[in-house]
Amino acid sequence: MTDVTDATFETAVVERSKQVPVVVDLWAEWCGPCKQLGPILEKVIAETNGAVELAKIDVDANPAVGQAFKVQSIPAVYAMVDGQIVDSFMGAQGEAQVREFVEKLVPTQELSEIEQLIAAGDEASLVAAVNLERDNAEAICALAVIFIQTDRADEATEILARIPESPETRRLAALARTGDAGGGDIDATLAGLLPQVKVDEDARQKFVDLLELLGSADPRTADWRRRLSAALF
Repeated sequence: MTDVTDATFETAVVERSKQVPVVVDLWAEWCGPCKQLGPILEKVIAETNGAVELAKIDVDANPAVGQAFKVQSIPAVYAMVDGQIVDSFMGAQGEAQVREFVEKLVPTQELSEIEQLIAAGDEASLVAAVNLERDNAEAICALAVIFIQTDRADEATEILARIPESPETRRLAALARTGDAGGGDIDATLAGLLPQVKVDEDARQKFVDLLELLGSADPRTADWRRRLSAALF
């Protein structure tokens, strides 16, 4: 927030608005609604983390600015972008209305080409994203999901191998190997596999994969891991 005067208005508001949107709050000490609105403006604009700035101008102390805006009543709030007024409102407003006013001023970031392809989310777009950036983890994981959903587990496993192991890659790899999203009676399946894990590598891998699909947050996982350790050792 900046307290602006007649002398600093050109630099602090007009020129500054060419770099970042500036909300101009015209107020006066005697104005009750101004004192209600001021803290709301300050809070909402502070939440933009510098994407929008607030300039407060006491119209009694700085009559030239008030005349420039042709203000007839206060509080009067103006949004300036590139040196021009782009929006305004008069009178005290609630936080929801102020937030809507300010959010329209926050510049939207343009997505990069890869971000656009990932956002599209279809197989062709994800393949294009991976071709642009061979080890993009987000694109690879999204593409692996499509491969798994279309019964191409080998392709999913192959593409996941391009990126470092993470909880998500382990989960997807397990899903590719088992073809089981965690539905059905996993406890019964684990119980059936447990006697085989010591001597059957495939059974052991499926057991571990099913635990991966359960996830560490599931209270059953820790119990089944203990049972696996006991069966192996």
